[in-house]
Amino acid sequence: MRLRHLLLAVGLAAVWGFNFVVMEVGLRHFPPLLYAGLRFTLAAFPALLFVGRPGVAWKWIVGVAAAVGVGQFGLLLVGMRAGMPPGLSSLVLQTQALFVVVFAAVLLGERPGVRRITGLAVAFAGLALVAYDFGSGGPVGAFVLCVGAAAAWGLGTVIQRKAAPPDSLRFMVWVSALSAPPLLLLSLAVEGVPHLTFAWEGVWSLVYVAFVSTLGGFGVWGWLLRRYDASTVAPYTLLIPVFGLSSAALVTGESISWLKLVAGVLIVSGALYAGTRPRAARGRREESLVPAVTAGRP
Repeated sequence: MRLRHLLLAVGLAAVWGFNFVVMEVGLRHFPPLLYAGLRFTLAAFPALLFVGRPGVAWKWIVGVAAAVGVGQFGLLLVGMRAGMPPGLSSLVLQTQALFVVVFAAVLLGERPGVRRITGLAVAFAGLALVAYDFGSGGPVGAFVLCVGAAAAWGLGTVIQRKAAPPDSLRFMVWVSALSAPPLLLLSLAVEGVPHLTFAWEGVWSLVYVAFVSTLGGFGVWGWLLRRYDASTVAPYTLLIPVFGLSSAALVTGESISWLKLVAGVLIVSGALYAGTRPRAARGRREESLVPAVTAGRP
């Protein structure tokens, strides 16, 4: 990968990592489900008027919208509102690789090899450390919601793998369009009619998550994937929790304990080991966890 493209991939991971801090800011001004619904509304319109037809069957868009738009982001934002710190949320979401293996085995009949099982066992050990560290002083329900968001992302990844959309940005715009209505209806049913006061902080938060993180991020992601294969580009997304934890520490003062650092190393290295192929196997066709092009990026 050329240096400027490498820097672009790292910059994209930084944008998606910092997104967790931005979402934390947005939750100060909006109820979580309403915030998610507004994010996807802005990401879909007016972009929907210019991207053209999705290029895949509608059932795949509905499936990803339900799993990722409503499931992942709904659970994630409710969990963050309930007390899950933004940096730790960025780390726990990486355990979606565990759920990809489970759903791929159940729904697609894939059989994970020894390398994948080993890597996922390491990542699960990291998740157990996070549970131990956070559970000793933080709200357990918020942690469970974040793990549920990772599971929903894993399911969405498997559905999207089956759909194989030709254009990730166009696909994300349509997923956003189908995610917004149920999120807004859920917000009205669960959170009631909102009593909002105008604040530039909340407005800029929505602008960032809708246009910079979602549309801009997936635009860059698709641009890189048109120039390099997924196995070259996707490992850079494992930098997301690095930027998520560091930006949360700098902006919100979230503490980073040694136990959390060890857990992060286990989760990221385990997911990377499980998702990459050994050199001898790279000539054979094999699905990979890490290079999956997924709509569930933050």
